[in-house]
Amino acid sequence: MFIPPQHPAIRTMGRIDDAAPSRPIWVYPYTQARFRCTGTAIGITLVNHWNYGESHVGAIVDGMQSRIRIPVNDEPITLTVADHLPDIEHEVTIFKRQDGEHYIELLGFALDDGAQILPPADPESVRRIEIYGDSVSCGERNEAVRYTGMADPETDLSPYSNAWYSYGAITARNLGAQLHDVAQGGAALLDGIGWFNGPDYIGMEDIWDRIEYNPALGETKPWDFSRYTPHVVIIALGQNDAHPDDFMASYYHGAQARHWRARYADFIRALRERYPAALIVCATTVLRHDEAWDRAIDEVCCGIGDPKVTHFTYSRNGSATPGHPRIAEHEEMARELTAYLEGFGDDLWN
Repeated sequence: MFIPPQHPAIRTMGRIDDAAPSRPIWVYPYTQARFRCTGTAIGITLVNHWNYGESHVGAIVDGMQSRIRIPVNDEPITLTVADHLPDIEHEVTIFKRQDGEHYIELLGFALDDGAQILPPADPESVRRIEIYGDSVSCGERNEAVRYTGMADPETDLSPYSNAWYSYGAITARNLGAQLHDVAQGGAALLDGIGWFNGPDYIGMEDIWDRIEYNPALGETKPWDFSRYTPHVVIIALGQNDAHPDDFMASYYHGAQARHWRARYADFIRALRERYPAALIVCATTVLRHDEAWDRAIDEVCCGIGDPKVTHFTYSRNGSATPGHPRIAEHEEMARELTAYLEGFGDDLWN
């Protein structure tokens, strides 16, 4: 039995391009669909628009998580999410594990003939968080747990990238909140630096207001900000900006460093214009980087003079791991970020 993606029982979350409701496009990590169903098997039909890396989709069925490899092709394909299930009611979440290294064009879901599909049992949360970040916010390579506290090995670790275990997703679940994870591996704040889309590097300033942004996968499309208004906005940038030149560390008062701080302030102001009431939390992560970037962020936050723009640092900020944080380190960050946001009380979500 074929279930179209716009079926009313399906609850979605994420910045989704649904201009064609029967073929929505999932771009950002942690984008997801949730539903309940009966039957013995669950499948997903999609087209994988691929740029680089090895693509996987994530699924949680009755509390058990799995990853399903997506072959590299531009044709519709149906993948088995789960089979040989008891014919009872199942809770299902299917989500995008990775960032814009690929887009998923969702065509629908496959269930047993005669199966029932029902909406999730819990009500949709009214709490909303949004993150603008890089590979750490994506949860990139976090499942490479044997390399906890170590540099990444010299191999393709795309299969080990899982947005479900990113610090932002864990924090959102801790707080019972929705999350839009506007994050891309390798992204700096500014165009021309960082790692994404080299040598013509694209920064968050060319990503933040788009649904689709990867030039290798087609034209960019603007996002309609009226569709989602967060209570909390987290800016987690300032790590890839040190490539190819760590100008903030080497010459803090130089022209390039002063330019970056001015543009960071402009980015905060642009977000404030979109979200007049949101708490804006500026941060980096436990990924190793020079403390000059945190000094710069603190200087900008103080200079903005907005009581709802804050600078948050983790207890092991910038000193925990030379490679991408693994799951345990994301959990550590999530505990601290959760406690920080809880400190604002319930008024934060009004």
